[in-house]
Amino acid sequence: MILSSIISDGMVLQRNKKVTLSGNTTPFQQVEMSFLGKSYRTISDSNGVWKITLENLEAGGPHQMRISADEEILLQDILIGDVWVLGGQSNMELPISRTLDLFSEEMKAVNSPFIRKFHVPQNYDFHEPQHILTRGEWVAANQESVLEFSAVGYFFAKELYELYGVPIGLIHTAVGGTPAEAWISEKTLLELGGYENRLIQCKDDSYIATTKSADEERQTNWFNVLNEKDLGLKEAWFNKELAHSSAWSEFQLPNSWHGSELEAIRGSVWFRKEFELPALMTDCEAKLAMGTIIDADETYINGILIGSTGYMYPPRRYSIPSGLLKPGRNSIAVRVMTTQNTGSFIKEMPYKLFANDQELDLSGTWHYRIGAMMKQLEPATFFQYEPAGLYNGMIAPLNHYQVKGVLWYQGESNTHTPEGYRTLFRNVVKDWRANWDNSEFPFIYTQLANFDTGAKDTENNNWAVLREEQRKSLTLPNTAMAVTIDIGESNDLHPQNKKTLGQRLALSARKLAYNDDIIYSGPLYQKMERIGSSIHLHFDHVGGGLTARNGALQCFMISGKDGRFVPATASIHGPTVVVYHEQINEPCHVRYAWEDNPVEANLYNKEGLPASPFSTETGQ
Repeated sequence: MILSSIISDGMVLQRNKKVTLSGNTTPFQQVEMSFLGKSYRTISDSNGVWKITLENLEAGGPHQMRISADEEILLQDILIGDVWVLGGQSNMELPISRTLDLFSEEMKAVNSPFIRKFHVPQNYDFHEPQHILTRGEWVAANQESVLEFSAVGYFFAKELYELYGVPIGLIHTAVGGTPAEAWISEKTLLELGGYENRLIQCKDDSYIATTKSADEERQTNWFNVLNEKDLGLKEAWFNKELAHSSAWSEFQLPNSWHGSELEAIRGSVWFRKEFELPALMTDCEAKLAMGTIIDADETYINGILIGSTGYMYPPRRYSIPSGLLKPGRNSIAVRVMTTQNTGSFIKEMPYKLFANDQELDLSGTWHYRIGAMMKQLEPATFFQYEPAGLYNGMIAPLNHYQVKGVLWYQGESNTHTPEGYRTLFRNVVKDWRANWDNSEFPFIYTQLANFDTGAKDTENNNWAVLREEQRKSLTLPNTAMAVTIDIGESNDLHPQNKKTLGQRLALSARKLAYNDDIIYSGPLYQKMERIGSSIHLHFDHVGGGLTARNGALQCFMISGKDGRFVPATASIHGPTVVVYHEQINEPCHVRYAWEDNPVEANLYNKEGLPASPFSTETGQ
């Protein structure tokens, strides 16, 4: 007998709904199930497929389930509660282990056996929707396992469990870097149009195999040649006793390579620094924070490799074993490898050594030397990004597994063409609800956080446009949106404060899924009125009233008949915001927080929830 791997020990079943469990056995085989003192029987069909539906499941557990057909399977430690799907890309995928700068102490106390996650194995299929998962297991949250939980998902689940005492199951489907179209069915994509050629090409298994093989060979060869050419490896520039010569130049860290002789370098550059340590910071385990580095790095302390990271996004947080650091002079060497991007030690990040409750700042003057120069490494083809593949491989197999709702955090990978994202997202929601045969389950999503993309043209900020597409998606029934423009990090695509986000998503779930009478959203633009030379803005979700944090309202812009937006004066008048500019007598439109990185946006309701960015040009 074959069961989908999600039907396994430790699973969480959705309470108060008809829950259908299925599997495969021999054709026309009698299948028996015993659960919660009840017995169920059915006969498999001509293909060996069987289904049994459970009803009136009340929250609780753990329970046992026995399934008998051509063999007997005993499933143990089953909970009944609320099951939520976690969808999207890397900010939903981001594990707790990547947020420990903020939450390391809190994680030391985690012991939550009634919060569990099932990580759907990453799998794409371009031929047809799949019906069974062959890998994956249910894992309860404890001090060790929680580090691999989605940070957003864990903090969301923690809020709900503490409120309702009901077990929470998280089905993790998010995959980093994925655009929305990877999560939409082929049928829907064909109806939308524009995806036909790529859908056909990806059905060619030989094309996929050849492309992946060529990519792997190209990348392997590139790094092999780099390592062979790298003078720093040949001469061991990581050694503690290396003396600096005139061949080494100075570099102020943190900093970008832009504007320096390193800007065009693709290959490897070595950075070194010597530092003095007091005895109290030695003979103990220590930690090194090296900010975030573009692209890859290998980091050495006193000649010993302590950590490496293969791509640009993760924060560099490396453990230093006890005994490696010595009183007095020590050395650190960082080999930075740039494959496609201009290198950088990202600013406004920690570059410090921590030991025995002491810290040492490592920013300032370093020395560098080029190890090897290479041609740019062309990027690989990531087939998990292609249309329909992940829908078929990761979403379709879940269609019989009943859920409470969906949490979604995605959009960064669609910011290159933000117009029309609303259509894509609407079809994600449509397809997912159809997959679970539930046209109304809550679909709660995250609006893009603030992030400095480097865009200079305030008229064409793609992240702002996509946020507007997300705001406009609230016309979909039973949806809610968590605004995050105040909890992002301008220098990090993956902000660490996923706790506040989890709490905001939980507020939306309390309203949509649990029917609590609460304020769950920040102010949302409703309509505008032109009164004299000012524009009066009206909002939904005002709650206890509008308020400005940290002084006067910021981030409002206004346009006249020429369509040119300029910074405006804005003030709160009861439930409205009045916006004007002294030199614009006939105002036409207003924008709020219309930037990729609107760090000064400060309109909230008194419940502490931020207003969504908006433009009156696009309507409610």
